[in-house]
Amino acid sequence: MIVQIYEIQEPREAERLIEMGVDRIGSVILSPEAWKIPSVREVVRLVRGSGAQSSLIPLLAREDEILRALDYYEPDFVHFCESIPLEPEMGPQREAVCAEMIRLQRLVKREFPPFGITRSIPIPKPDRIDADPIRETILEIVRTLEPYTDCFMTDTLRGYGGEGVSQPVAGYVGITGEICDWDLASALVEASRIPVILAGGISPENAREAVGRVRPSGIDSCTQTNIRDMRGIPIRFRKDFERVRRLLAQIHEERE
Repeated sequence: MIVQIYEIQEPREAERLIEMGVDRIGSVILSPEAWKIPSVREVVRLVRGSGAQSSLIPLLAREDEILRALDYYEPDFVHFCESIPLEPEMGPQREAVCAEMIRLQRLVKREFPPFGITRSIPIPKPDRIDADPIRETILEIVRTLEPYTDCFMTDTLRGYGGEGVSQPVAGYVGITGEICDWDLASALVEASRIPVILAGGISPENAREAVGRVRPSGIDSCTQTNIRDMRGIPIRFRKDFERVRRLLAQIHEERE
């Protein structure tokens, strides 16, 4: 059971998390215009020398931009989190999206053999009226992408079924601060032959229950371990280390 914490962009935060015993530390490249961030490169280097692992999300559309970034940062894991359409009527589009993902992941493995590849699998929020078709679609995606992936990660999909709610970052899943359907996540874990990290609204308040329900290989927290402003809204890229400590304590108790 590993604990992964995103979004760490500053070495001082990485150092604190390493000291606290976080297993995998994730950073993000936000755009092709600001792809070269020396502080993030230093985070990756600090993590590499610590015994923990680094993970990098490149929010970049072009292959050459992705390869350039990976060559610069050299993370342990590259994490792709593009959204995948789940609606049953979108089967042809889903097949095309997955084919493109496979092509990219094979390219990354060819160019950077030591790097692990994490692929986010979108999971809707709980209380879907009919979860069976969604489950079958998710398992179909797992079977398709599994041979080209080292690790899956669930994350919460907003807007499934015509809710009309967009993702926080268009075209990608993540940083909603909301939990996904844990029953669907559990089905993914049971079907997958590779490790699955549970993400989506994981907090010190629900981490132990989430692990008990889903039984993943690890958990990931981003939004729910961030510092909050005066309105209670999480602030991106600023960790609340007391919340991280409490989350780690919950996971350690579950491990025992």
